[in-house]
Amino acid sequence: MTYKPDRSGSCILAGFALAAMIACTMPSASAHEANKRVADANALATADTASRPAPQATRRPLARAEKGPYYVDFRARTAASWGHAFVWYGKTSEKAVEVAGLTPAGDTLAYVLGHITFVPAETGASYGDLDPEYLTASYRVYLNEADAKRVFAYIKKLQANTPVWNAETINCTGFIGDIAEFMGLQVPNRWQRPENFVNRLKEMNGGRQMVRLSAE
Repeated sequence: MTYKPDRSGSCILAGFALAAMIACTMPSASAHEANKRVADANALATADTASRPAPQATRRPLARAEKGPYYVDFRARTAASWGHAFVWYGKTSEKAVEVAGLTPAGDTLAYVLGHITFVPAETGASYGDLDPEYLTASYRVYLNEADAKRVFAYIKKLQANTPVWNAETINCTGFIGDIAEFMGLQVPNRWQRPENFVNRLKEMNGGRQMVRLSAE
């Protein structure tokens, strides 16, 4: 008869040993799992805090350009010669605009003569003033209602009191420069191309969009 060792005792001993090992490792595994859960919770809390918007008290207000309901738009456009400077003005809620600018009245001859003497002038809209294709520069400034009334009245008065045009002394850049000066804006040298004049006007005033006239 072949001797077969009784393995039941060995199996029992092995079972006790395995149980002891499991008992020893369980606290460690439980601690690891707990630490993992805490880490996961912290990660979720951090992500949630990062995704949540800052409290209202700590938010910085957005900087928004202040605008009034009325405007004066200093503009320049191309022309057969140096170009032309003029203004649009009106109410922001309306499509219709008023146009004011200084040009020689008549045809090419009047323009040529205007370089050596004074010639009759026109102060309303001229050809191309309403066409965006010809626009080369623009600087729009906004006004409240009270200031707009004063500025618009000044523009009308300037139109009525500028009967002549001269390329060197009473020209389109000088005309809109008078309007800008009345509004309290810094005004550049008026004897330059209309496009350069309007761009320089905007630059000198820091591109400010809202103008308030000083109290009378």
